[in-house]
Amino acid sequence: MSIDSSLPLVIVNPKSAAGSTESSWAGIASDLRAHFGAFQIAFTKRAGDGILLAKRGAENGRGFIIACGGDGTINEVANGILESGRDCELGILPNGTGGDFRRTLGMPNDSREAAKALQSGETKTIDVGKVTFFNHAGEQVSRYFLNVSSFGLSASIIERVKTSSPLNWLPNDLLRGKTSFALSTLQEVFGLNFVTVRVRIDDNEEKSLNTINFCVCNSRFFGGGMKIAPDAQINDGLLDVVNIGDIKTAKILFNAYKLYNGSHLTLAEVKSTTAKKIEVFPAEKNQIIHIETDGELPGRLPATFEIVPNALRVRVPRTKI
Repeated sequence: MSIDSSLPLVIVNPKSAAGSTESSWAGIASDLRAHFGAFQIAFTKRAGDGILLAKRGAENGRGFIIACGGDGTINEVANGILESGRDCELGILPNGTGGDFRRTLGMPNDSREAAKALQSGETKTIDVGKVTFFNHAGEQVSRYFLNVSSFGLSASIIERVKTSSPLNWLPNDLLRGKTSFALSTLQEVFGLNFVTVRVRIDDNEEKSLNTINFCVCNSRFFGGGMKIAPDAQINDGLLDVVNIGDIKTAKILFNAYKLYNGSHLTLAEVKSTTAKKIEVFPAEKNQIIHIETDGELPGRLPATFEIVPNALRVRVPRTKI
């Protein structure tokens, strides 16, 4: 197929939604053509392809690139656009397990309604987070994030979600995603212990901190619908920092519902603030603490989290955010 840079490019992850995107793509594509219009397609084959395809597309003059998949796919496409340095707009066609960025934008989960929203929506400029860390090869690298970058319980849960069997007996992707995260959370909280890290916020004094889960948030949601940062805004020039400190397993289980409605900030063990820059180091030099970024597990601490204001143009349903 010849490249027509005047047409939007849809980058599809066929493995998203536990592999169901591949089997349902024909119907999704039909809805997109009927309610959005003409487009061109590129399929990812392995992790990282979304970044390369989006970067190449933007450098070739694409003005609009749409990510079809879950939060990991959206993250890759956004990183590709941002790395290109070109003025290219991001759109999302949700079809994944978590759906947290979709929630932030108010994008419908149904492909037909999402296609209509892409066609009739408006463009907003949003902030993104940037985290600099050490990857699995021990190299210092940087990556952008749209939702949340965190470490602690959340990284352990995501690792379990990614390695567990898909819940294909459930009727839809949204329910499968919520159930998978809930079951993995339940399994991970037993025997949970805090870790100690050193934290410096906005170049102030470095402090020691005990944490069960430490979250740096650009958006409100993570973990398949948990409203971890209920006050976060994606266009305020700030990152919301939420730390869940030394809290007992029983209290986590009893108050788990608060993570979904955003009322967990009232717990004594939960502290929050806003910042533009957060530096985090393991308390012990050789301690390995993995981070997650928009549901992916790219590396480990030490890490520096920074806000990049007004960094990305995104198509949203009209009147949203």
